[in-house]
Amino acid sequence: MVEKIISKKFFQAIKILLIEYHINDSKDELFIDLCGHVFSMHALHGPSVTARLTAVSDTPGKLGNNGRMNKACLLLALLALLAPAIPAGADTISPDLGGATTVDITGGRAFKSIAANAEGMSQARFMFGQQLFTTVWAPAPGSQPTTDGLGPIFNRSACSDCHVNSGRGRPPENKGEPLESMLVRISIAGAGPHGEPAGVPGYGDQLQDRAVDGVSPEGRVIINWQDVPGEYADGAAYTLRQPTVSFDDLAFGELPPETLTSARIANPVIGLGLLEAVPDATLEALADPDDANSDGISGKVNRVWDVERQTTSVGRFGWKSNQPSLRQQNAGAAIGDMGITSPVFPDENCLPNQQSCIETSERVSHPPEIVPAFFVPLIRYTQLVAVPKQRNAADSNVQAGAALFAGVGCVGCHVSTLQTGEHELVELANQAIHPFTDLLLHDMGPGLADGRPDFLADGQEWRTAPLWGVGLTKEVAGFEFYLHDGRARSLAEAILWHGGEAEGAKERFRALSEAQREQLVTFLRSL
Repeated sequence: MVEKIISKKFFQAIKILLIEYHINDSKDELFIDLCGHVFSMHALHGPSVTARLTAVSDTPGKLGNNGRMNKACLLLALLALLAPAIPAGADTISPDLGGATTVDITGGRAFKSIAANAEGMSQARFMFGQQLFTTVWAPAPGSQPTTDGLGPIFNRSACSDCHVNSGRGRPPENKGEPLESMLVRISIAGAGPHGEPAGVPGYGDQLQDRAVDGVSPEGRVIINWQDVPGEYADGAAYTLRQPTVSFDDLAFGELPPETLTSARIANPVIGLGLLEAVPDATLEALADPDDANSDGISGKVNRVWDVERQTTSVGRFGWKSNQPSLRQQNAGAAIGDMGITSPVFPDENCLPNQQSCIETSERVSHPPEIVPAFFVPLIRYTQLVAVPKQRNAADSNVQAGAALFAGVGCVGCHVSTLQTGEHELVELANQAIHPFTDLLLHDMGPGLADGRPDFLADGQEWRTAPLWGVGLTKEVAGFEFYLHDGRARSLAEAILWHGGEAEGAKERFRALSEAQREQLVTFLRSL
């Protein structure tokens, strides 16, 4: 009966007050059906309807004291009935998440394909760049001068060591295990000359835990885990975990007690060129740093230093949007993670107190160690790794999960659709894409805070992580860990860690039934 009266989208929308107002005591079956689907009102019809209801429900005497919640739900149900139907498909997305670049591939190679519309020289450079991405660099002098120059201090010897199958990295599972696809950023209070984090004296801004022969690693990182128990609104228990970071075998003295640390796993390498092609103006338009629309979401643009242009630019890559371009992102990873100099960062990363590092680099270094003829194809690879197609888009549980994803408020930051502009690669230009990110910084609350500023990002702010490809994580890498430090062992755990601007969305997710939670996660796994 209800579905005949209300458009399908409004029927799916009648669940929001169960969450907003904790309504669960009505025994009227029709009433429960109406109240039970008020979930997607914010996303499907905007805040105006719920704002009107809130104004009524907060007026003394309007709804009384005992029956306030039930009557509020009934009012919103009536508003939904009276409101004009939303056009079918108004909030739908194409399964081709990467536009014309999308590929229909799953399994271990899902993140290794070139954009479907790539041609000619792009294909040749992509293939060479892919080979470089998996190349294990050797210390200089090596048998292959074009791929030597590793270190002297470094974290890993290949891009693919951290980006497993071009996917994400993982933290160590047990205390004392080595970091295989994870690193730890370090800094002290204050900022560098361009607003970047201030490095720790004697160590810099990242602890290098490996070194070539004759050079001492900077130290060893130890990750330990603490359980954080919790409970869904229906009483189902869950256990989250959070990492603690400590250090041992430090080569240049103890770190200052005020040292700020941030453990990081690698991000997937898909759709990056498309994100690079989104115009700065789009990010500026999405930003609302002062929450002018009072929706509780106040995303802001990070403004970072562009080394080659010698100016401040819009940041969009990295966990805190601290890199302005894939060229600088690749060069930063090369020098910071592998000790490989490039045309962007031609100097070795030895600090003045690291004498053996300096002596070794002076003896064997030949900057840039990744020459332009190799550096450009590496950039092309990271620009052109394709986004896989959404799976099972027509499945009823996937569709219901998409409505719940919108309804609980996830789309406030995980924006489903962006439009690319002009780009040096025509394959990436003018594409309608569905990355589920706004590329902005958001306050995620104290639970996820690292306390470590990065340009305009404060210690509680993180970039909205793109969600395309998230459902293929385990197929690609053989494991699944989420968030910046890999603390979340499932997508549900990742949602439950949200706080700050996402606190309301997290709490609405917590209040879902088990079946609804599974539907929302099923939608995410389809991406």
